[in-house]
Amino acid sequence: MQTILVFALLGLGSGAVIAAVAIGVVLSWRGTGSFNLAAGASVMVAGYMFWAFRTGFFRFTLDTWPAVIATLAFMVLYAVVIELLAVRPLRTASPLAKLVASLGVLLLSQALVQVIFGTAPLASPAVLPDDVIVVGDVPVPVAQLILAAGVSLLAAGLWLIYRFTRFGLATRASSENEVAAVLAGLEPSSISVMNSILANLGAGMVGIAAAPIVGISATTIPLLIVPALAAALFARFTSFGIACAAGLAIGVGESLIFYASTKPWFPNRNGVALSGVQPLVVFVLIVVALWWRGSSLPQRGDLRERSLPRVPKQEQLARRMVPMVAACAIALVVLPSEFRQAVVTGLVGTVLCLSFIVIMGYVGQLSVVQLALAGIAGFGVARLSSRYGIGFPLGPLIAVVMALIVGVVVGVSALRVRGVTLVVVTLAAAVAVEKFVFANPDWGGGQTAVTVEQPSIFGVSLGTDAGFRGLGGDLPSPVFGLCALVVTAALYAFVANLRRGELGRRMLAVRSNERAAAAAGVNVRALKVAAFAISSALAGVAGVLFAYDFGTVSTSMFDVMTALSVVASVYVLGVTVVQGAVLGGFGMVGAVVPLILQKWVLPQNQVGLYVQLLIGAGLLLQLRFYPDGILIASATKRERRRVERLRGSATPPVQPANQQGVAA
Repeated sequence: MQTILVFALLGLGSGAVIAAVAIGVVLSWRGTGSFNLAAGASVMVAGYMFWAFRTGFFRFTLDTWPAVIATLAFMVLYAVVIELLAVRPLRTASPLAKLVASLGVLLLSQALVQVIFGTAPLASPAVLPDDVIVVGDVPVPVAQLILAAGVSLLAAGLWLIYRFTRFGLATRASSENEVAAVLAGLEPSSISVMNSILANLGAGMVGIAAAPIVGISATTIPLLIVPALAAALFARFTSFGIACAAGLAIGVGESLIFYASTKPWFPNRNGVALSGVQPLVVFVLIVVALWWRGSSLPQRGDLRERSLPRVPKQEQLARRMVPMVAACAIALVVLPSEFRQAVVTGLVGTVLCLSFIVIMGYVGQLSVVQLALAGIAGFGVARLSSRYGIGFPLGPLIAVVMALIVGVVVGVSALRVRGVTLVVVTLAAAVAVEKFVFANPDWGGGQTAVTVEQPSIFGVSLGTDAGFRGLGGDLPSPVFGLCALVVTAALYAFVANLRRGELGRRMLAVRSNERAAAAAGVNVRALKVAAFAISSALAGVAGVLFAYDFGTVSTSMFDVMTALSVVASVYVLGVTVVQGAVLGGFGMVGAVVPLILQKWVLPQNQVGLYVQLLIGAGLLLQLRFYPDGILIASATKRERRRVERLRGSATPPVQPANQQGVAA
């Protein structure tokens, strides 16, 4: 019992950081009415800035308290910049656009930090005392207890502010009904700025104090948003106290799970405890919270809200497809091996992006689990071949079904929620799959890559090692690329025609208004499950093609940050048109566009980092100037010009006017 108490106390440090991020999520919801996926990034930025001020990174060194003040001042500036770039221009945008904007802030902040400070974790100078107290025979750092107490005081102070001050009452009024708040003489934009400043100041203080405890890492701290969202869900995105308590409890629970993993009864492989149990438990907590709170999550009465991006009709499909298919076929045969590989990667990425078109573009549900589903299919086809001798074509079919089943399970777990709330469960699912499934050697690859047997049928190789080598005579063979081209073209046509069919029209009805669609006889839940099934199957096909394309699969190919980058790139280009999937696929790392940047523009060893930087910045610019997506804005302009031409041709000739300007 004493040991359990010790591990519970040790978990208070990470729990305090989770609680602080959860409080930031609540503050963001109160101020802007949207989920802030970049709340963890604020803690990360504060930690890096304090480290830079204290260690002389900027060619001057500050003592502890001047460094604290300088860091908090920077966090105020950081909050104002985010407000001006990503929040204020989108106050009348759809919830999906607001959520994607926070994703852009996350990607941009993480990429900038890694470009400036490097990718290796850093050790920050301590701010809190390094004393310990002894519980039994185990020393427990006092800093963790102080940090937990400080976050609890922060939650209590915010509760007092929002309960008893005029600013707090104004924020509550604006969050509950923005229209009524404006009529009462309040200014929602100013309220939003103040909430952002408070959120970033709180994150800054926690980032400064917690950096020596949890470390400074641009890859792990931003993902604390996942358990923080679980805590915020239990708090209904409104209660600071519940968010703080839930965050601390999650941290304590993760520490106790770590303690349990040292016991012989804990699930293990060859005496080594299974990894990734903590994120799996967080996913389960989020599912429980969604089923408990899902139907009662707060909604805002916004002043004016834009609809979701338009879904243009896919007209003249054959005329659009034939040139693209012909160009890819010629490129696969003619181009040298390096660019041939990039074309194949772009085709596979296109299939993955098509799954986002279905679930995000047609149904309006922001899901980030697609890349994890692709990983399930990729590892599945590798394991089926190596362990059970099930090769092509049965192995890929089973692997796609595996991805479909997991995707449907994730979708069913979030049926009680509507709209952008789905991102909470899919983000948690993506992290859980990466840490629990892919990191375990029995199911995924662990720390090593898994070899994939190339496809063949009737003794004829269809893989990258086929006999036909193209004009250059080098591997990879164009044969697999041509097979991938056929699959991509077929799925491209399927998704485009889905928009025009009965099922597509029902999807658009649910996307527009779930209650109205249900009143019109649409089974909303069944349709959501069908959409998840289709998008999951597409992701599974992409995973199989990825496996065959590279010949190996590894955990790093399917990490969460890569998935978020893909979501952002598809949204930038146009999440409701299949052409956006093509451009998004060919813009993925390893495809044609990054290869060109790598060879002639960007540093070769950091191309992925700079691509993420461009995607994050491009997303914020696109949301500012083309909220529906670049391709959709272009299609809208073409439609307007066509309508104007038709109106002009149908206008009767104007009679000549007399000297007084009146028609004769």
